[in-house]
Amino acid sequence: MPTLYTAITNHGFGHATRTASVLDELQKRSPDIKLIIATTAPRWLLEEYIEGDFLYHPRIFDVGVIQVDSLQTDREATFAAWQKIQEHQAEAIATEVKFLQEHQVDLIFGDIPPMMAEIGKAAQTPCWMASNFGWDFIYRDWGGKFIDLADRLSESYSHCDRLFRLPFAEAMSSFPHIQDVGLTGGKPKHSATYIREKLNLDSDRPTALLTFGGLSLQSIPYQNLANFLDWQFITFDRDAPDLPNLTQIARDRLRPVDVMVACDRIVTKPGYGTLAEAIRSNVPVVCLTREGFLEAETLIAGVRNYSEHLIISPQEFYEGDWSFLKDPLQDPDLDDAKPLGMDGEIAISQAILEYFN
Repeated sequence: MPTLYTAITNHGFGHATRTASVLDELQKRSPDIKLIIATTAPRWLLEEYIEGDFLYHPRIFDVGVIQVDSLQTDREATFAAWQKIQEHQAEAIATEVKFLQEHQVDLIFGDIPPMMAEIGKAAQTPCWMASNFGWDFIYRDWGGKFIDLADRLSESYSHCDRLFRLPFAEAMSSFPHIQDVGLTGGKPKHSATYIREKLNLDSDRPTALLTFGGLSLQSIPYQNLANFLDWQFITFDRDAPDLPNLTQIARDRLRPVDVMVACDRIVTKPGYGTLAEAIRSNVPVVCLTREGFLEAETLIAGVRNYSEHLIISPQEFYEGDWSFLKDPLQDPDLDDAKPLGMDGEIAISQAILEYFN
C-alpha cells in the first residue's frame, strides 16, 4: 500500500480545503493509497472535502500569519511564534523522520510548511509541494527582522523536489523544480434547485453569499442588509443576527462551494480557496482589498483577469451603506490574461499516481 504524508500549513481554512480537494481526487482514483494528514486544521473541515478515510496527525510545522480576523494581521505575535518553532526545529525534524519511517511513507506532499522540505531531506523521502506563494514571500515584504526569517525559509524551500505552482502565484523562485497547474478546489455537490429548496430561497430574488474564511471578520455591518430587502443573503457566521433576508447556515455538510451555485455574487476577502471555487463556479466576486499581506495583490489581479467582479475597500465595506451591491460588475480582463486551467487537483493527483506506479 503506497503511503502519502501530507502536511498543511496552520493558517486559516484555505490551505486545508484546497489540499483536501487534491487528496479526495487522488483517493477516488486510487482508493488503496494510505493518506496521512499532518495539520491542526479541524478534522471536520477535511472530512467535508475528503470522502474516504485518512489518518489525522495533529502537528504544527509553521505559523503562517497570526491574525486578529480575516483581514488584520499581528506581526509581532507571528514573529514570536516562529521563534518558538525554530528553537525546537531540530527536535521536531527528528521526531517526524522517525514517524515517516515507522509508517513507511513513500512521498511527502506539503502546502506549504517550509520545514517539510527539511524533514524530507533528513528522511531521504521526496517532498513535493503545491501553492501559489511561499511564506518567505510574505515575510520578506514586511522587512526588518523578517528578512532573516525569509532567507531561512527560502533555504528550506530550496530542498523541495517538486512544486506544483497554482494560479495567481508569485514567482516562487526559491523552488528549484516548478510545474504550473490549474485552479484547485472543491466541486459543488448539489444543484442550484436543491440548495434553494433546502435553504428556502426565492429563485427570483438576487442572492449574495457573505463568506470570509475560517476566521471571519470582526463586526460585519449586518445592519446594511436592511437597505436591500429585495435581496437575500447567506452566511456561515454562527454569530450573525436574526434578520428577515439573512440565512445563517449551520455546518450540516454544506460548504461555501455548495452554496455558490445558487448565488448571484459572493462578497469575500482575498483568499485563494474561496476565489478559486467562485471562478470555477462562474459566480461574480465582490472582493475586499487587504493591506500588509502581499498574496492579496496576486489574488486580486486574478479576480480582475478571470471573473466578473468589483474590488472594494475595507472602508466601503465597514463604513459605507453597501451601495456597491447596486454597482455594475466589471468584466474580466480576458484579453490580457493567460489561459486558466480549472483542473489542478487532477494534474497533481495524476502526477502522484505516476510516481507511485
